[in-house]
Amino acid sequence: MNRARGTDSTAGQSTPDTTPVGRTPFDNLYDQPDPRAYFRVLGALDYQTPHHAQGVFRRMAANRTAQLAGRAEVLDICCSYGINAALLNHDLTWDDLHAHYTSPRADALTTAELIEWDRAYYAARRRRDAVPVTGLDVATPALDYALAVGLLDHAFAENLETAPPSPALRRAVRATRLITVTGGASFLSPRTFQPLLAAVDAPVWIAAFVLRTGSYQPIAASLRSHGLVTEKAADSTFAQRRFTSPQEQQYAVDAVAAAGEDPQGRETEGYFHTALYVSRPPEDTEAFPLATLTQAPSSAPRLPRH
Repeated sequence: MNRARGTDSTAGQSTPDTTPVGRTPFDNLYDQPDPRAYFRVLGALDYQTPHHAQGVFRRMAANRTAQLAGRAEVLDICCSYGINAALLNHDLTWDDLHAHYTSPRADALTTAELIEWDRAYYAARRRRDAVPVTGLDVATPALDYALAVGLLDHAFAENLETAPPSPALRRAVRATRLITVTGGASFLSPRTFQPLLAAVDAPVWIAAFVLRTGSYQPIAASLRSHGLVTEKAADSTFAQRRFTSPQEQQYAVDAVAAAGEDPQGRETEGYFHTALYVSRPPEDTEAFPLATLTQAPSSAPRLPRH
């Protein structure tokens, strides 16, 4: 995987030469020993993809658990500091996390002190329906933090865009039943997904929030070889973050139009937007209609879905 440190963030995946010209890179956010800078910088830009994903991922994990009669193990690709795992497995919202990590108390702590505080913080809010989560990213400091505070059960700092998965990663993902992506999809290709799907021992579901500035079709096409049908959440997009400049907005408007989508009312209004793609075996698309997995959350920060 490449570090999606540009606008495709919660992930820690992109290298400077892979960030499209016109997009603001956030390289340093994923090399910090804790997520305080991540929340401070992206929070100021109204970043909110994890909020939109929270309800979708919870419903998918619940449906998979019920279907399998056992806890559905999750692989979060481009997981960075374990934000998706925090929201999936704890009684917390994105706004709760932002307030926590930008609070005066958090600001006054060393990283070691913050880790100790966070262990208790997450343990006290752990949900009874929590599921095991494995994290995959190339940002080692972010993975170390997520493991230290108990958000991830396993973590792997591997780049599957440039090298095959290690034997340890292959073993860890064998029981995966749900793969999630909220950042970094723009920098991923079938090279990341193919070996992971080859390693699992049963069909999986994949949910990806993808910036509208690019195409998910090469990945969706590759998933068909593993028997997965990809659906796009119809008529819905999800605000990602505010643009950092008029130049970045113009890049996004032009890229969305070039991808065959309409930027009016979305990117033209000042925010990057994502689309949700869900890939599953054909029989599961009938048993669990996509609409039942994508109901709007009960409360949304700042911007509604469009």
